[in-house]
Amino acid sequence: MARAYESFDIPKGTLQGSPPVPDDDMTTLRVAYYLVANKKLSDRVVSELAKVTMEARRDMLGEFPALAQIGAPSTDKDALIPIHPGAAAYFEGTEENLLDTYSNALYLIPMAFGALASVVAAMWKFMEAGENKKIETPLDRLYSLARLIRDARSETDVTLVEEKIDNILEQELARYSKGGFEAGDAAALSLAAHRLEHLITHRRSTFAPSVVELKSAKTA
Repeated sequence: MARAYESFDIPKGTLQGSPPVPDDDMTTLRVAYYLVANKKLSDRVVSELAKVTMEARRDMLGEFPALAQIGAPSTDKDALIPIHPGAAAYFEGTEENLLDTYSNALYLIPMAFGALASVVAAMWKFMEAGENKKIETPLDRLYSLARLIRDARSETDVTLVEEKIDNILEQELARYSKGGFEAGDAAALSLAAHRLEHLITHRRSTFAPSVVELKSAKTA
């Protein structure tokens, strides 16, 4: 408890009167009163409180001389009541302004938003690419059959391709009759179908010699 008391010098005549009191300079003890702040308060709030308090002391000192006893608390680590970091920043002149306080946030937030925008853009492109892959037009389906025709090894293979062509054309002609697509689309389908028909005829011609040779072999 001894730390709660402080040595205090009272100049001669401080209390005024006649004769003056005290009649000579004297040293005594005093108990200090502290304006304390919850340690959970932010440094900025406590620093502002200390500033307002000291400015009020300065402005009212002429009218109330006793306010001269208000002073800065001890900043020693072993002080009776540890000083709040926000108050210490004010009395030591190390306060951070608004820009200093939020400089990291002002620097990092745009970077975070930029990174997030890049991620979103990449995801959007990926989704669009996935959607585009899933969308297959009738023309795409017809043109994909051209490879099957060229790879056909027998009449059966060609017949299967013809059935696929017929199914595609039937579906699209049904849509055309209901106004599902324009005449230009129907013309493109017709052109593609004729192209496939030509390929089928050509491919079938490659099987003919084998059939002739087989018949010749049986006749012989």
